Amino acid sequence: MPKKVVKFIDLFSGMGGIRLGFEQAFKKAGYNTKCVLTSEIKEAAIKAHELNFPGEVLEGDVTKIATKDIEDFDFLLAGFPCQAFSVAGKQRGFADTRGTLFFEVERILRDKKPYGFILENVEGLVTHDKENASDKIGRTLSTIIHSLETMGYEVNWKVLDAKNFGLAQTRNRIYIVGTLKDKISLDNFKKKTKSFGRIQENGLPTVDDAFTQALLAIYQPQELYGKSIKDKRGGENNIHSWELGIRGQTTVAEKNLLNRLLKERRKKHWAEVIGIDWMDGMPLTVEQIRTFYDSDQLEDMLQHLLELGYLVYEHPKKKVTITNEDGRSSSERVPDESKPKGYNIVTGKLSFEFSQILDPFTATPTMVAMDMERVGVVDGNGIRRLTLNEGLALFGYPKKYSLEIYDTESKRRKAGFDLLGNTVCVPVIQAVAERVAVSYTNHLESIGGEKDAK
Repeated sequence: MPKKVVKFIDLFSGMGGIRLGFEQAFKKAGYNTKCVLTSEIKEAAIKAHELNFPGEVLEGDVTKIATKDIEDFDFLLAGFPCQAFSVAGKQRGFADTRGTLFFEVERILRDKKPYGFILENVEGLVTHDKENASDKIGRTLSTIIHSLETMGYEVNWKVLDAKNFGLAQTRNRIYIVGTLKDKISLDNFKKKTKSFGRIQENGLPTVDDAFTQALLAIYQPQELYGKSIKDKRGGENNIHSWELGIRGQTTVAEKNLLNRLLKERRKKHWAEVIGIDWMDGMPLTVEQIRTFYDSDQLEDMLQHLLELGYLVYEHPKKKVTITNEDGRSSSERVPDESKPKGYNIVTGKLSFEFSQILDPFTATPTMVAMDMERVGVVDGNGIRRLTLNEGLALFGYPKKYSLEIYDTESKRRKAGFDLLGNTVCVPVIQAVAERVAVSYTNHLESIGGEKDAK
């Protein structure tokens, strides 16, 4: 007899990573699957869908899709927009219109009542909008869980790290799962690990420009494994622009000044001295700098470093409350012009050719869209950029998946890395979905449906 067809919808589908993991899990459990609705509005994601899932109809804006027009289905899959809860964004949550897109998930679940759902989002969702520092979760996640439970679902959630599921990337994400019957366990998954070297391509053209020449003039290629090239942090794993002379050569005294200022500007006692809420990296005045670095040439050095672009002269930033049209509020940082200006390290890492060099013997750091074009890979005696194939492997996409969605290499890379930086880790979804499949099988057996279609 034919196998039962498990129907699902894929909202905010992106590259289709959630559906791929879901389909792999249910196929392994003996089912056929059918996507009855895919919703996505991003041009590059739509092109990727058309290329990798040919023949399927893709709908646009989910807010314009009436639930009465959606074919009945068994599971809802959604990686609803995460920027509203991400540390990479401004963390406005439900005060952000993108955050409210969760309510589209809620609407469809309430109207269609499928057996279950799998949702994925950034780790920041867990603590977003915490009322008290001691709270384990914030009000945003509490609101989501309460909403799902009031619809009759047994809900569970957990933050899982992709590096424990056989991927060469550290990537913590929250997975929210629910069914009408069982609370799905998200504990005790079998641990699998992989280093970046296992997926790295070799023998490709490297970058030969002023930046890489400056880098390789000081370091051997292997000495760069795991290094970050940015001016925001200290420590042995960070290489700073003034060490390479990127914006111009500096004296030993100026390097020492920059290294001291780099650390001092992060100390919390300066918030009290300045009279402002602490933030990680505050501008300090000449008088404040003299308390830890006194020199007759201090002002001349600061001016020289300002002219070269290693420092910026700015007001400290205060927290302000932003109220959205619906009355919800969030906080942002804006310059406080009532406070004196001070000197701060210029921390824009995207001004460098590479912001970090991957270590082939470990899993990579979390890959986000704004960084992926600036990731460096040591290849032979040179450094090159990450390839799209390596990017796909970092997220566990099958080898047949293609991001050849534009005519030029530059457009493909820009669009591809933007999509990858916001996508899901397919093997993690598969591991979660395998447990959901067990619940679904038990459910069918309990109602006499079995896995075979009647």
